[in-house]
Order: sequence, then structure tokens, then C-alpha cells
Amino acid sequence: MTNQIREVDQYRFVDVGQGQPIVLLHGLMGTLSNFDGILDFFPDKGYRILIPDLPFYSMSIHKTSVASLSKYLFRFFKRLSINHAILLGNSLGGHVALMHARDYQEFLSGIVITGSSGLYENNIGGNAAPNRKNYQYIKSKAEEVFYDPSIATKEIVDSVYETVNDNMKLIRTIALAKSAIRHNMAKELTSIGLPTAIIWGKQDVVTPPDVAEEFHKLLPNSDLYWIDKCGHAPMMEHPTIFNDLLIGWLHEREL
Repeated sequence: MTNQIREVDQYRFVDVGQGQPIVLLHGLMGTLSNFDGILDFFPDKGYRILIPDLPFYSMSIHKTSVASLSKYLFRFFKRLSINHAILLGNSLGGHVALMHARDYQEFLSGIVITGSSGLYENNIGGNAAPNRKNYQYIKSKAEEVFYDPSIATKEIVDSVYETVNDNMKLIRTIALAKSAIRHNMAKELTSIGLPTAIIWGKQDVVTPPDVAEEFHKLLPNSDLYWIDKCGHAPMMEHPTIFNDLLIGWLHEREL
């Protein structure tokens, strides 16, 4: 994916394909490569895939929040003249997508959330802080994110370990986790009328299945899909199933 990354002004992102834009938002401690399965599939199906590198660790500490990320995304859309996009977010990225839809609904065509924060989540990142020097502990916490622990490759574990052992990154990680908790969207979701796909792992321990049920109840125009033997990042753990569910939903909704 490295050779596919573009830079325009302060924005760093992947941009592949032509057609209906789908913008992918990674979670806290996530990376652009989390969406490799989507990137390998959708550009050949008439979709333009964009993956912005969200500035989790470069924002001013005073502006490190979910709301600031939503505003950053608005500026990114404006700079690249992106209109009527579908926003797809995993974990904190899903929370950003929902907040963006709340504030800029008229510029979007639909939303997809998977393992999203915004209602409730177990704060695995913050819990790692007291034991951050213990590599095996960090490895075990990274493995908990997935139903199949082997998905937590050494590259993923090394990235998490580096993040929690970088003081400035850790401070921003904790700030974003706290911001996600403060910005509970339960009372705001009913105002988001966009078509919404909720794709969830049945064994997600970070945002458990009842969170998906609650999102489905509160989002008035939503469809809920389950993936079995799957944790917090379905698009990584079961990319083929995830892609089949997503493209089926896009066709059904004529998006």
C-alpha cells in the first residue's frame, strides 16, 4: 500500500479507483493497511476508495477529540472536492463517521459502521498504559481484539507497543479514548436518517454485540449484519464475508 499513498497539502491518504467514493476511517491504533481487503476488492467494482491517514498523533493536544477529527474530515472532503461519499468507519473511525454524519449529513450518501464506538466500548488502549513496557502483555491485549489471535501479527503488536511507549502518542491515545466516552451519541443517532449498514463481529469484546443491537435500534434507517467467529475488526478478520455483505447492501440500497 505504501506506493499508493498520496499527499496533498497536509493530507496523507490512499485514493484508488473511480466511481462512487467510499471513504474508510481506521480506528485508534489502526493503520491504513487495516482496509487492505476492501482496497483489493472494491476499485474493480465501480467504487473509488479513499483512506485518509487520520491525524490522531499530530493534532494539538487541546484539540485531540472525536469532534476535531470530524472537522478534519470535512476539510479533507472539501480539499479533494468529494461529495455524496459513503463513510465506512471501524472502532473510533465509526464514531467519527457518525459524528460527521450528524453535522454534515447533506454531503453523504450513506454510512457503514463496524465495531464502532459512540455508545460503549472497552478501553483496551487505555488499559494497556500501566503495563506498557511488558511486550507480552501488549501482545495479549492486541490479540483480544480478534476472535483469531493470529490476526494480531508481529507488525500489529509492534505498532501498538510503539504507540503506548511513546509518551506523546499515549497522551493523545488516552485523550481520544476519553473524548469517545464523553461524546456518547445515544441521544443524537435518531437524527441521522442516512442509509446505514452495521456490520459486526459476534465475538467482539471491545464493542460487544449488544452495542450493535443498540445502534440498530437508534439509527432509523439501518440494517444489521453479523459475522460469526469474528472480533472487533471484521474487515480484517473475514474480508471476503465483509466485502460480500457490504457490496450486497450497497446494491440493495442502490448506492
